[in-house]
This record gives sequence, structure tokens and C-alpha cells, in this order.
Amino acid sequence: MDHDRLFKELLRTFFVDFIELFFPDLLIYLDRESVTFLDKELFTDVTQGDRHEVDLVAKARFRGQELCFLIHVETQAQPVANFPRRMFNYFARLHELHDLPVYPIAVLSFDAPRQPQPNAYEVAFPDLHVLQFQYRTVQLNELRWADFLQRTNPVAAALMAKMRIDPHDRPRVKLACLRMLAKLQLDPARMQLISGFVDSYLELTMDQQTEFDEQLSEIAAPEQEQVMEIVTSWMKQGIEQGYAQGIEQGIEQGIEIGRVSGERRLILRLLHSQLGDIDREVCQQIESLSLDELEDLGEALLHFESSKDLTDWLQRRQAGS
Repeated sequence: MDHDRLFKELLRTFFVDFIELFFPDLLIYLDRESVTFLDKELFTDVTQGDRHEVDLVAKARFRGQELCFLIHVETQAQPVANFPRRMFNYFARLHELHDLPVYPIAVLSFDAPRQPQPNAYEVAFPDLHVLQFQYRTVQLNELRWADFLQRTNPVAAALMAKMRIDPHDRPRVKLACLRMLAKLQLDPARMQLISGFVDSYLELTMDQQTEFDEQLSEIAAPEQEQVMEIVTSWMKQGIEQGYAQGIEQGIEQGIEIGRVSGERRLILRLLHSQLGDIDREVCQQIESLSLDELEDLGEALLHFESSKDLTDWLQRRQAGS
């Protein structure tokens, strides 16, 4: 999984929402309408000769002023040695290159270690404290997902998937993320970005998926349909881009559906959630559908109210072929 790409895309798309969620004090003096993003910033590590690309650098004005400053956000999916020194090096070079104040932020998304990570780099002698550089951190594995349930923020909807979650809570958290996303009523592209993020980091086992489906069936019909539309939209996008692999585990519906492609597993999962157990013969008909036909079925199933609607759709498809 390309963790860096996923996080960069999320934070760039919802940058002000990210600041509002984690750094409300910064938002007080940030002119949110002035935010722009700088091109890739590449630096050479003078000690080792390695070239590093800064993850995200935004330029903004202080509210009510012409003075600008930079916000540097570095995402880290794996713990690395000397990370505080790297943050200082980035700060120093950005400050030197642009001659602007720099507000440094690190987003730590690794699962372990869970103990608080350093947020400072110091240079000191017995008789002289030369430097104390500090930066802000968002260490996701320290945060409780339940604390963000009422935030109704697109970044919260995505990042809850990477916070500290007990295994038995994974279905509940995934549903909570999607319900929050449904309330936000974003445009399709942004909705797919967040739902894809959640699905990437909150894959469920077969038992967890069954529990997810049961919890989904208990919420009110209008909201349930909104969540189903989000799941179906993400599934369709994955098929179109050729990377939808579905759920690693099959779904158990009292029948053996054998080895089916990820696309078909997603369709069967959605049908099982909406209609209950699917007849063996019907499953076999679904397994024989082409990718184009699966896309059509993914759109049509949102309007199915009973198993008869599914069989009628398959019969019409067969009659037209």
C-alpha cells in the first residue's frame, strides 16, 4: 500500500479541515482562503547524500495581514531513527529557501510503538543551550477513535481508521466512519477518496464483515441506503481502475461460493447485506457475469427490495444477451 500517497492526497484535499481538527489555535490566525501548496521540495542530506522529498508544504497569510508563513506537514508510516533531526533539517532548509516562518507538523500513522514519540530536537553543551527545535505531532495510535465520533469532519472520518482500535470494534468503527461520511454530503470524488482510505485501512475478516452487515441493517433505511451507496461507489471505482481486489475472505451464506474474483465478492457481500441469504443458483449466475455486467448490477442493487428483484434483473439480462 502506498501510505505516503494516500495520506498526502487526503491532507492536501482536506487541508483546512485537518488544521481545524487537530490545531484549532493555528486556525485562529490562519487566513484559510489564502492557502496554496508549493511544488515538490527536494533536499539532499548532506551527511549521507540521500535525496528527500518534503511531503506537504502550504503557504498562507496571517489573518488580516500580508505577512505569509509556511506549514510543513510530514507523514510517517514507519518509525525511523533520527526523525526529529530530519524535521529540523527540513525546517531549516525551508526557512532558508523561502525566508518565511515555518510551522512544522508530523503525522505519525504507524501501529507501533504506541508510546509517545519525541517532538523536539536539541543541541546543547554543558555551558550553552544552542538549540531547542519543537514541532507539533499527531500520533494516531495514541488517539481514541470514540473521541472523534461527534466531530463531523472529513479528516476525522478518514483517520479514525488509523487510530487505536480494539479488534472487536473494527466493524463498529468502519460503520461509524461511513456514517459520518454520509452526513458530510461531499462531492463524489472527495467521498470516494475518504471511503477508499477507510476501506484500505479497515479491512474486515469474514466474521467482522458479518457483524458490520448486521450493524448496518439496524440503522434507519435512508441512512442505510446512503452508506450502501458509498460502499458501492468505492467498489465501482476500484473495478474501473483495475485494482479492486475485494475482501480476502469469502462470505459464508450457507452455501459454498468457491473462488470468485474480488469484484464478485464485493457484489455478493452487498447483496447479502441488503437481501439476506442468496440462492446457490443465483450466485452461480452472478459468477458468470462480465465486469461490465457487474458494474450494472452494482448500480441496480441499490433499488432492490427483495430477492425477486435480483432474479428478475438476472432474467432480463439473460434474455437480452
